[in-house]
Amino acid sequence: MKRSARTRCGAPGVIAAAVLALLLSACSDGSDEPPAESSPSPAGPVLAVKIDNAPQARPQTGLNAADVVYVEQVEAGLSRLMALYATRLPGSVGPVRSARESDLELLAQFPEPTLVFSGAQSKLLPLIADAPLRPVTPGDAPAGAFTRDPARTAPYNLYVRPPRVQNRPAGAVALERAGFREGPAPGGGERVNERTVRLPSARFTFTWSAGRGRWLIAMDGRPAAEPDGTPVTAATVIVQRVEIRESRFRDFMGNNTPLTVTVGSGSAEVLRGGQAHRGEWKRPSAESGTSFTTPDGDPLNIADGPVWVMLVSR
Repeated sequence: MKRSARTRCGAPGVIAAAVLALLLSACSDGSDEPPAESSPSPAGPVLAVKIDNAPQARPQTGLNAADVVYVEQVEAGLSRLMALYATRLPGSVGPVRSARESDLELLAQFPEPTLVFSGAQSKLLPLIADAPLRPVTPGDAPAGAFTRDPARTAPYNLYVRPPRVQNRPAGAVALERAGFREGPAPGGGERVNERTVRLPSARFTFTWSAGRGRWLIAMDGRPAAEPDGTPVTAATVIVQRVEIRESRFRDFMGNNTPLTVTVGSGSAEVLRGGQAHRGEWKRPSAESGTSFTTPDGDPLNIADGPVWVMLVSR
């Protein structure tokens, strides 16, 4: 059609058309649609995975890839982990275990997070369904999202493949909104080479390694490691003292499930760079993030790298 149009035009029209074509080719890629990269891709939600921490579940997979690892108290004073993935989605995480009521309040500070878990008490399921999150279990997950390790026995052999659960990570901004902001450490820290944090039936020890620039983590007296032997480490450890009380739920053995309250305020200690900084935490509502500050009100920033948050009784 362009050729027949040029045939009908005179010489001036031919020249004008040629000039116009050159101008258009200089500022267009020949497509009527704008290039895809002209607008940023939307971020995904924060991905949270409940991970078993019984001795039979160790070594766990994917802890070093997490941006934040929460340590929670569960029945009989034992511990369970909830790992958050915001900046990357590792290939495998686990062993995956069940959710608790405390998870719902804790995750409410992240917009529409994804919670991966193996199941929950029947009375808790309606609360999970009503919570502002996307629940993912083996029964409703996309195809291939969960796998079983034949070398392990149930229930310590269930793993999730995060890239099969969602397409893209949330990005660091999701963590910043919840209160995890990188920045310089405040002055006045106390030199600490080792700190042990105890739950009723669990013990975590964090030992500073200047060579790695990380805290080496031991659980119940044994060094924590990934399956390939890589030590599990943290750049920042936050000891957050909270109210832990009985909930309305019990496990199949009759043990009460503790309820960890993460809305409110209390004392905190931030370990980073081989130093301990005492301070406070505050979270006015479930939808707001958690602020960590010194007694003078200065921010207690995190270091670059994984953060472990120990939710312990005040």
